[in-house]
Amino acid sequence: MKTQLITSLLLLVPATTWAVDYQIDPAHSAAQFAVRHMMISNVKGEFTKVSGKVSFDPQNLAASSVEAVIDATSLSTRETQRDTHLKSPDFFDVAKFPTLTFKSKQIYRANGQLMMKGDLTMRGVTKEVVMTVDGPTAEIKDPYGNLRIGASATAHVNRKDWGLNWNGALEAGGVVVGDEVTITIDMEAMRKPEKSTSAAK
Repeated sequence: MKTQLITSLLLLVPATTWAVDYQIDPAHSAAQFAVRHMMISNVKGEFTKVSGKVSFDPQNLAASSVEAVIDATSLSTRETQRDTHLKSPDFFDVAKFPTLTFKSKQIYRANGQLMMKGDLTMRGVTKEVVMTVDGPTAEIKDPYGNLRIGASATAHVNRKDWGLNWNGALEAGGVVVGDEVTITIDMEAMRKPEKSTSAAK
């Protein structure tokens, strides 16, 4: 009778879960941005070097976190003159601020959508942003036996909040560069090996 009672109580207790740690794979990750140009088109670019770490527990999002480091010097819009201008003090000032960072403060669900609130730092200025997350995917094993996941996170920000103020007026009205920027971080992350708990001999 006592055994049956203990068994019944155990069935009522949720299974214990814990966050799984991953390392962002720079070779398969990037950060993109899109901004309005001359009021008529979107200019897109990317930072090709992204690193960092992810800790994810789908059963306990409060225990989950993301930290990403973006190499500002890896900026590319496929146009050399524009890239040079974007890297200058008019925009990202990469000589003085070689990295952008994002550090999550809260990961949660809202209306069935995974959301991520955190601090985005550019040009030495830190502002809170909310990102909409697509993913993460289910784990998949790569040809080398490593477990991987993928996800994308998108936010819409005003570049002037971070001091990226440069602009030019158009003769017919309007400006050269829009203020709103769409930022997307596409990442692939590899599960970190579990630490051995066996005693050293």
